[in-house]
Amino acid sequence: MLLTRHVDANATLVSLIEPLTTRDGFAPTALPGVQVLRASCDVARGPQIYEPSLVIIAQGSKLAYLGPRTLEYGAGHYLIQALPVPFECETFSAPDGPMLGVSIAIDRVLLGELVLAMRLAPARYIAAQTPESMTSAVLDDAMRGCVERLLQCLHDPLECQVMGQARLRELLFVALRGPQADVLRALVEQQGQFARIAASLSHLHAHYTEPLNVETLASCANMSASTFHEHFKRSTLLSPVQYLKRLRLLKAQTLLVAEGLGVAQVAHRVGYQSTSQFSREYKRYFERSPGDERAA
Repeated sequence: MLLTRHVDANATLVSLIEPLTTRDGFAPTALPGVQVLRASCDVARGPQIYEPSLVIIAQGSKLAYLGPRTLEYGAGHYLIQALPVPFECETFSAPDGPMLGVSIAIDRVLLGELVLAMRLAPARYIAAQTPESMTSAVLDDAMRGCVERLLQCLHDPLECQVMGQARLRELLFVALRGPQADVLRALVEQQGQFARIAASLSHLHAHYTEPLNVETLASCANMSASTFHEHFKRSTLLSPVQYLKRLRLLKAQTLLVAEGLGVAQVAHRVGYQSTSQFSREYKRYFERSPGDERAA
């Protein structure tokens, strides 16, 4: 009986997402910060980066690889991406249809308002422990209901305009009462190391085409350079230099695939001074040259 109800619930999500997908990959919706995603066939493991978001899969599944950790999230789970950390992702379509899901950006301002309104106690972590930047949680009835109401409003322009932000607020409220509430609270606790690293990552994403200045990033986090470096690597599993390189290469991949720009043009746009260095590092990371990427 429970299995039948679970399958029916997933079918409802599928019926709401499918009409909103126009192509494979991520596609925007009428509500800023909300995207639907689709994969008509399996996608091999490869580098990826998500902005801070909740990703709910209605059909099919994904595997995320982050350092030594493997996270599976499919129709029964959702992913919380608290920090925009590069990882590797593998996608599996369902036997009877494409992988379908929805991604909801985490609005840190709204999240902070909710934490204050809910009078939540600060999340507690021992000094040597850092919240996981990526976690999965069970898609329970409360969260599933929020996602359904959010998707339903996307099908009605007036409801989307009037109620869209309320639906997003409700979804974050329910997530803050769920099993992964601590990592969400940590994102907005200004005295916490996790929130400080999140602030530095926001600056880095806004200025990734510029030369890296660790001192500026450390000041964004209100830390000394040495303390910043330690906490940055603990949170992202990368040094700031490694992170910037991967971010630039992932941005470059998007430009090559989506906009069809030339290799030299892309290299310059993402902050490389040398096209040959860009091509070498691109091939090392993606195991194919930027020219092959563009041609494909």
